[in-house]
Amino acid sequence: MSTHPSRRFLLAIAAVLTTSAAVLTPANHTALAAAPADNARSDVGIAATTFDDEFNAPAGTPVDGSKWNMETGDNVNNHERQYYTNSTSNAVHDGQGNLVITARRENPGNYNCWYGRCEYTSARLNTSGKFSQAYGSFETRLKMSRGQGMWPAFWLLGGGNWPTDGEIDIMENVGFEPNTVHGTLHGPGYSGSGGIGAGYSIGSPFADGFHTFRVDWSPNKIVWSVDGNAYQTRTPADLNGNRWVYDHGFFVILNLAVGGYWPGDPDGSTPMPNTLTVDYVRVTNDTSGGGGGTGGRITGIGGKCVDVAGAATANGTAVQLYDCNGTAAQQWTVGSDGTIRALGKCLDVTAAGTADGTKIQLYDCNGSNAQKWRVEAAKDIANVGANKCLDATGGSSANGTRLQIWTCTGAASQKWNVG
Repeated sequence: MSTHPSRRFLLAIAAVLTTSAAVLTPANHTALAAAPADNARSDVGIAATTFDDEFNAPAGTPVDGSKWNMETGDNVNNHERQYYTNSTSNAVHDGQGNLVITARRENPGNYNCWYGRCEYTSARLNTSGKFSQAYGSFETRLKMSRGQGMWPAFWLLGGGNWPTDGEIDIMENVGFEPNTVHGTLHGPGYSGSGGIGAGYSIGSPFADGFHTFRVDWSPNKIVWSVDGNAYQTRTPADLNGNRWVYDHGFFVILNLAVGGYWPGDPDGSTPMPNTLTVDYVRVTNDTSGGGGGTGGRITGIGGKCVDVAGAATANGTAVQLYDCNGTAAQQWTVGSDGTIRALGKCLDVTAAGTADGTKIQLYDCNGSNAQKWRVEAAKDIANVGANKCLDATGGSSANGTRLQIWTCTGAASQKWNVG
């Protein structure tokens, strides 16, 4: 068993905490009060994207203020060492599709912290007052910071009355455990050392590459996963009679802390500056609870159905438009894992291509980004690997028209009704 404190609420509120966590390995894992109303499920019968930041702004661009708040100040409650700023020195787009959060050993503003003159700066972003949601999938893809004393996290808070309003830690890591991340629930009667959670370990440091962290949250169930591997499920039965408070809107937080009771302070081995590189943050309103999804036909231009040519199941079978006929070749399931499936196989971008005009096929499901799709509220279906839209070639609605990926334009050939 290992112990760690959870991430805490906005800098002025929260107590010093620790959380008990069992560690699983791939081998054994089988709003603040002013926040807007929770996003409701759309009526298309399928998951829609409700919050999305792909961090594709030009290099040097600050955080998008329409989506995120930049917190400022220190955090006495966890005895962290950083002062959070709203400077592009600590959070900025890199021009390569990422937001880079940087912790620095500096004090350019002569900031004062709980322990005296601050020794470090960093950044913490939240969506309070801009976005909150009850239920759905909450996902980020990021490359971890590394080193003693570093404490990155992706997490959710249910409001300003902690722990009564609840906290969902999707991913926390401390530098002295480079191969392990933690997911935890905190609520009334199970905060601090009574937090309900587990860890997930891999065979190399998470900082060596990008990894995807996600929770799938449905009524009375939350599922944690790393790189598509579900490693923990929690329900009210896990709370030992305490209250399940995960039935209202939570907002999103991303941050990189330095030091604190759980990670300990940096030392001479800690790299500085130290970065947390975030590829994206995405939220959908899928409430299938992880691994599931909803099914039905997908119709596009001319009212034609997305169809597996000849109802064949061989790898490489063309995916096309065809008159809707109710056959299994036109029955698609959109899962909370981002896949779109028919006949037991996945909608796939040929050779994981990214160029305009790359054709779509049916292929064995393999977990790659070529098979991950975002169903947008605007009726676009976007491929994650290429960041391009599902498109009917030539804007045609004729039977047999091949489907492809193309730069998203909003054209009729890229609009889809799902379910």
